[in-house]
Amino acid sequence: MPKLTAAKAKALATPGMHGDGEGLYLSVSRGGSRSWVQRISVDGRRREIGLGPFPAIGLAQARILAAANRIAVAEGRDPLAEKHEAKRKAAIPTFRQAAEHTFEANKPRWRNGKHTVSWWQTLERHALPILGDMPVDRIGREDVLQVLTPIWGVRMETARRVRQRVRTVLRWCMAHGYVDDNVAGEAIDGALPPMPRLKAHLRSLPYQEVAEALATVDACGATMASKLCQRFLVLTAARSGEARGATW
Repeated sequence: MPKLTAAKAKALATPGMHGDGEGLYLSVSRGGSRSWVQRISVDGRRREIGLGPFPAIGLAQARILAAANRIAVAEGRDPLAEKHEAKRKAAIPTFRQAAEHTFEANKPRWRNGKHTVSWWQTLERHALPILGDMPVDRIGREDVLQVLTPIWGVRMETARRVRQRVRTVLRWCMAHGYVDDNVAGEAIDGALPPMPRLKAHLRSLPYQEVAEALATVDACGATMASKLCQRFLVLTAARSGEARGATW
């Protein structure tokens, strides 16, 4: 028979465990805070399960929670393990959140501002529309392939970068224990045809057009030093790094 009433629970101030029956207790600390605790046997071992603070969790609600745990044990389940698993899942970030953490963690070591902007924009354009709202532990190989397949073989360099950045985000997730495997890694190699690494060469300028090109450079808004450096390169065939780094 229950021993507590709502009024009695509200009035309790003596430190200790005050039983309501069937393993439900109102725990009163020395500092005066109160919370519900359920003592229950799971697989022959006594376990204590916190049910929440009082009075945020009232007596009637505490009894309902305790009854649900007793039903779980009768069905062969472990309510404490289920509670821990629910907390773990609640802490798992979405891909967007993980990408933001990865981006912020790496940004200080990136010196190239263009690369920094491109890193996020690439994910935002190609990966986040599909993966962004998914908890990272729910992302499978098929989801990563859904991102990559439309651009693989069509926009090769973009596809490589997207995969590399998705892989980096999931590597961050692995390091923090959110996922066990990197589904953007070698596991999907067989589903993606190999791509040759192509070098895009700039078009050479016929010598008949050199004078016109130099005139165009002279007319632009660049500094005089830049214009003269360009002319020096054309007339001497020096390497750009040699010209730009030249000293007196």
